[in-house]
Amino acid sequence: MSSQRSVIGVDLGGTQIRAARLDPGDSALRDRIGLLTLADEGPDCVFERIVSAVEQAAAAEGLKKIETIGIGVPGPCDPKAGIVYEMPNIPGWNDVPLQLMLEERLRVPVRIGNDANLAALGEHAFGAGQGIDDLIYITVSTGIGGGVMTGGRLLLGVNGLAAEIGHIVVDPNGPVCNCGGVGHIEALASGTAIARIARSRVAAEQPTLLRAMVDGELDRITARHVNEAAQRGDPLSRAVLREAGHYLGLAFITFIHIFNPALILLGGGVANCGEYIMEPIWQTVTEGVMNPAYLRGLRIERAALAGDVGLWGAVALASHT
Repeated sequence: MSSQRSVIGVDLGGTQIRAARLDPGDSALRDRIGLLTLADEGPDCVFERIVSAVEQAAAAEGLKKIETIGIGVPGPCDPKAGIVYEMPNIPGWNDVPLQLMLEERLRVPVRIGNDANLAALGEHAFGAGQGIDDLIYITVSTGIGGGVMTGGRLLLGVNGLAAEIGHIVVDPNGPVCNCGGVGHIEALASGTAIARIARSRVAAEQPTLLRAMVDGELDRITARHVNEAAQRGDPLSRAVLREAGHYLGLAFITFIHIFNPALILLGGGVANCGEYIMEPIWQTVTEGVMNPAYLRGLRIERAALAGDVGLWGAVALASHT
């Protein structure tokens, strides 16, 4: 951490705005704040909620003692220009100069970044990726996102739009993704996809524990149910997770060939599926890389920062010049 003063990280989500302060030399986040985003009340309301979260997180030190504010936004943005292009779960934010707006209001330097990219930065600075300069973080939950660290730097691209990991094509004949593309890894291995595939197989009358777990209401099946049933030995659920792991492995092969990382970290709720996801990932990767040299020293592990990864990522952004 390069700062000699406190920094504040903000994790802006569609439901909640979280903020916290990191003091120099500290290893714990202080004065955690959680406010409802109130996205339906419009951009002005959300902006005021962000300001309020920052002010509350800074209260013990005062804004004059804050070095920098880092904010992770749930959508595409340009970190260099400080502009939010859009946030799918927070309507009305189109080409918004959020960095400038916050700096004018708070009189503190502000940096912004895509939340999934910042998760990679957070794991590199404070989590399982410490000391490893070439790593990929991928979160598999409702959707799939992530970020790439190469040579100790976060890969951003010319407009800040690099590393849309969830939209790697792994099956050109696969299902339509929420973004409109076809066969993306998000459409085949996200928590949403796992639940959708499981529902379709239960509806086809395949034997499973899942039907009883949701009292026959198949629309209630989630990836969490699939994981729980897999842990209890349910063949259908284990097969669904193995397939998701295989597709993730195909995406990982692409990442490995392009970036040659030392570490791939898996975060998000689907990481809790353990061996039923990790084993097919490893099997697919080891069988699919074009040269075994890519596997030398490579580790694929669970991420460490869990639900706080967004906050730690924002703090990491604020802490590093």
